[in-house]
Amino acid sequence: MTPPSFSMTGLPRWRRALGAGFCAVALLLSGCTGSLGDPDDGPVPGGAASSQVAERSMFPRLSHAQWENTVRDLLRLDDRPGLSASFTTDPLGGVFDNNEAALLVTPGLWSDYQRAAEELAAMVADDPGKLDRIVPADLPAEPEARAQAFIERFGERAFRRPLTADERDTYLALFDRGKELFEGEDPFAAGVRAAIEALLQSPHFVYRVELGAGPAKGGLIPLSGHEIATKLAYLFWNTMPSDELLAAAKAGELSTHEGVRAYAEGMLEDPRAREVVGAFHRQLYDYEHYHDLNKDPALYPEFVPEMGDDMQREAERFVEHIVFEEEGGLTDLLTARTAFVNDRLAAVYGVEGDFSSELEQVKLDEAERSGLLTRLGFLASKATARQPDSIHRGVFVNLRILCAALPPPPDNATGLPPGEHATNRERVEAHTGKGTCGASCHGTRINPAGFAFERYDAIGKYRTTDNGVPVNSADAFPLDGQLRSYADAIEFSQALAESSEAHACYARRWVEFAQGREVGVQDRELITELGGASRGGASTKELILQIVSSTSFLARVPAEAQ
Repeated sequence: MTPPSFSMTGLPRWRRALGAGFCAVALLLSGCTGSLGDPDDGPVPGGAASSQVAERSMFPRLSHAQWENTVRDLLRLDDRPGLSASFTTDPLGGVFDNNEAALLVTPGLWSDYQRAAEELAAMVADDPGKLDRIVPADLPAEPEARAQAFIERFGERAFRRPLTADERDTYLALFDRGKELFEGEDPFAAGVRAAIEALLQSPHFVYRVELGAGPAKGGLIPLSGHEIATKLAYLFWNTMPSDELLAAAKAGELSTHEGVRAYAEGMLEDPRAREVVGAFHRQLYDYEHYHDLNKDPALYPEFVPEMGDDMQREAERFVEHIVFEEEGGLTDLLTARTAFVNDRLAAVYGVEGDFSSELEQVKLDEAERSGLLTRLGFLASKATARQPDSIHRGVFVNLRILCAALPPPPDNATGLPPGEHATNRERVEAHTGKGTCGASCHGTRINPAGFAFERYDAIGKYRTTDNGVPVNSADAFPLDGQLRSYADAIEFSQALAESSEAHACYARRWVEFAQGREVGVQDRELITELGGASRGGASTKELILQIVSSTSFLARVPAEAQ
């Protein structure tokens, strides 16, 4: 982790001191990673062997979405403040937006945090209604005791753990100076304003610090209950722990694998978990590419710009239905015929009935549709204005469904040449038969996967002919060490659903998302176990529960062991 560099000139003395403290702690935090393992006698027993867990940062930064949610919940606001819209943009680190490798505190972002902290603190302190929300009603009346109680309680929520004695004294001293820093304001409100400004700029707020609980045992440092509560909250809810979750951590309810799993089961029932599971699939399956599609209106008059939103809503509702209502997993995502359509989508799917603009649950024709790879969003987004894009459909299956390692396209790669009398498949085969990727990846992996979807045109409508010729969607693809033949996308989706590669890939993506990092060779054992469970029928929710109750999620290796 690269430490931020800050310019302190021009800041009031107390803010320069806080900024310098942020820098000092950030320098201390920089570059600290740990490989996780299994303690023989630690408070979090069991899990994978220490040599089978991967290196990760001990100090992942909040993503912008997590920062927004955390500020909303910490200050008990009605809505996200929206200030991160002007923050320095984070680069995408791999598939998911929570990859710790991309979440750095740059000089520009430090300034963004400072400006936001000042604005939020003033907003709360100047509004008696908002101030009352974060000041517990049972605080003592005596000013000094009242200030200390506020610092202790609010500080615990801001840092997601109890303050140390030194931290309490530091922020209490700053609270006392509030009346000098903000002259003319109510002394208590001024103290709250100063404290909020400082706490929101602390690395203990900006980073999810995982120092661990006590000395290493058996080569591992188990995370503290508060650190585990924080990891669970940001995974399931994408925000800070609730008061109840912090209380559970303090009570020792998260000190065992079984305790963590039991609490996680309840967290999965919270509506916020649906949003996070939806975000995982949205990023994995590229819903953002469903928008701003250009289709030839002469060929596809039924396709309108609003269908991008329709297709994303359909995909989101489908995943939610499979994961939460059917308690299903990857096999169901790849093979289920349940769909959610409105009037525009129904027309393209060929579903008869009276539909409105609202989504309604239907069953699609079993001879035409099977799972997410035969839905309009994927098919239309992987197509040109006039034709299916077999190459990009095949690449997507290899990269996002199978986690295959494909070489990058050659620098001189060009689009398909026109072929007035040829089918789409014939044009692709002619164009990709030679060159750097020809037989090695196009011929064996990309083209066969893409050709399975030849029965779907540029907007995803089912077709039986192409340029007056019967569509040929039959091919063969290597799965589980053997060549699997199929006649169409229905059979191909079933073959994928039966393969160990697809389930291992799905498990790998969940490990990446849950840990907020790329996977390493040490993750192979866990991924193999999860992939086997998924292939055997384990639900998506079960995979998540197995991850959060694993030692790789609940402990770390000491930094000095690196």
